[in-house]
Amino acid sequence: MKLSAADLKHMQWSLALLVVLTLIGGGLVFLAQTALQKAQIANRQAISERNATQGKLSSARDEEREIRAKIDHYKELLERGYIGPEQRLVWVEEIKRIKEARKLIDIQYEFLPQKPVDTLLIPEGAVGGGYEFLTSTMKLQMQLLHEDDLLGFLQDVKKNMQAYVLTRDCHIERTPAGSTPQQRGPRPQLKADCTLEWITLRAKT
Repeated sequence: MKLSAADLKHMQWSLALLVVLTLIGGGLVFLAQTALQKAQIANRQAISERNATQGKLSSARDEEREIRAKIDHYKELLERGYIGPEQRLVWVEEIKRIKEARKLIDIQYEFLPQKPVDTLLIPEGAVGGGYEFLTSTMKLQMQLLHEDDLLGFLQDVKKNMQAYVLTRDCHIERTPAGSTPQQRGPRPQLKADCTLEWITLRAKT
C-alpha cells in the first residue's frame, strides 16, 4: 500500500501525538522506576534503623538484667555476711552449736590474724571489682568417729557462716590405740588436721 503526500499530511499530527505520548510514557516509566528505587532505599534504611533500634533495646535489656543480677548477688553477699568486718564471735558460737548438734567428740581450732588473700586463693589477688578480699586462716583439729563427722562439720560451716569458707587442705589419720586418755563415751577412731580460709570482702577506700 502506497501512501500519498496527502495521506502523510493527514497523519502527521497523529504521528506527532504518538511520539509525544511515547515520550510521556517513557518519562512516566522512568519516574516510576526512580520512585521505586527511592522507596526501596528508604525501606532498607528504615529496616536498618529498626534493626539498630531493636539491637540497642536488646542490649539495654541485657545490661538491665546484668545490673539486676549484680544487685541481687550483692544483696545475697551482704545478707550472708560476706561483706563487712569479720564476725569472729558469731563464728565461735556457730562452731559450738554445730559441735553440740552433731555430737562431735572434740574440736580444737585457732584463727590467725586477718590478711589479704594471696593469688593461690584468687588468681587476681586481694583486690577486684571495687573490693578487697581478706581471709582469716583457721587451723583446725578434730577427733572423729568416722569421716562423715568431718564432712558434716565442714558442710554446716560453709552453709551457715557469715563468711566464704574455703577448705585449703585436710589430712586425716587413724588414732593409734591407747593414744587418747580414758574418757566417757565412744573413743575417737580418726584425727583430722585441716586448714580453712574464712574469706570476707571489704569495700576499697
